[in-house]
Amino acid sequence: MGMSTGSEIALKGLTKRYGQVVAVRAIDLAIPAGSYCCLLGPSGCGKTSTLRMIAGHESVSDGEVVIGSAVVNSAPPARRPTAMMFQSYALFPHLSCVDNVAFSLKMRGEPRASRRARAMELLDLVHMADYAERLPTQLSGGQQQRVALARALITNPGVLLLDEPLSALDPFLRVRMRGELKRLQRELGITFVHVTHSQEEAMALADLVVVMNDGRIEQAGPAREIYNRPATEFVARFIGGHNILRAAIERVDEGVATLATEGDARYTLRGIAAPIGETVDFAVRADRIRLRPEGDVAGFGNVMPAMVRAVEYQGALVLIELDAPGAAEFSVTLAERAFDESPFQVGDSVMATWEAEDAHVLATSR
Repeated sequence: MGMSTGSEIALKGLTKRYGQVVAVRAIDLAIPAGSYCCLLGPSGCGKTSTLRMIAGHESVSDGEVVIGSAVVNSAPPARRPTAMMFQSYALFPHLSCVDNVAFSLKMRGEPRASRRARAMELLDLVHMADYAERLPTQLSGGQQQRVALARALITNPGVLLLDEPLSALDPFLRVRMRGELKRLQRELGITFVHVTHSQEEAMALADLVVVMNDGRIEQAGPAREIYNRPATEFVARFIGGHNILRAAIERVDEGVATLATEGDARYTLRGIAAPIGETVDFAVRADRIRLRPEGDVAGFGNVMPAMVRAVEYQGALVLIELDAPGAAEFSVTLAERAFDESPFQVGDSVMATWEAEDAHVLATSR
């Protein structure tokens, strides 16, 4: 089967206006050839408009979409090296699977035998060859999705665009299809651009995670970087698993800042560039926090007295929500075993502690 290689994509000052509303605000983004990119963010953040401008289903108000070395702003979808897979799968109900997959080759005038042979190769790739003669209505949602995927891939695109492709599937199937998408992307070497509002999905799939908010890119980078070092409060909250605290810098000794806190709380931050007296926001990962009974915290640089507000068992993890001074919401995730060794109950007074390296300063969102 002809391996197609992915095309690189560059968005330069890309802007989309609908009348007075600016949906995408002059974004710049480079997506390397053959990578898996997820555009991630809440609804209305501009991710789908961006995808549709790459596809050519939406006109560009300003800026450029460059695929490979060509500016494609004015090219219609069919003249771009892209294929789009829609959320609704959009299969033709009166055509068998194999004819659905072969459809675009039929439009190009390819003879029946060769286009069906190629369609069978692609159905095989997505493990649907046995269902070739069935109609879409005779398939489950997950099976329809595989057919839609094969249909999008038959034109040998350099770029596959996926609009929330897993949102209609049940959770178990979603995880299975996620693995399948990753496998196909690796095998085919095509550039995938996948829109999702699920941070779990983006982290599982993407080489490049692009977090969008209000038509702008808040942060773009590998999943681990985004999770470990969210750039802004928005990213930290959207990705989840972080607590956000705010305090003023009291003094700095050899790159370690001590922050002014109320009561018995103590915070330190490493490698900080802000001047004394300035208020900073910082994020602390929920899974790096340890809880101790009240009073038992000598020798810790970061200490926060709190009260247990809720305990939720989640299987491998236990989520503990705390009422803490100066934090609107503060949660801790403990491994089940760690929780069993020293369980806490609602109403317990506790001390939360963490290491300086598990906290980092956030930039203010633009």
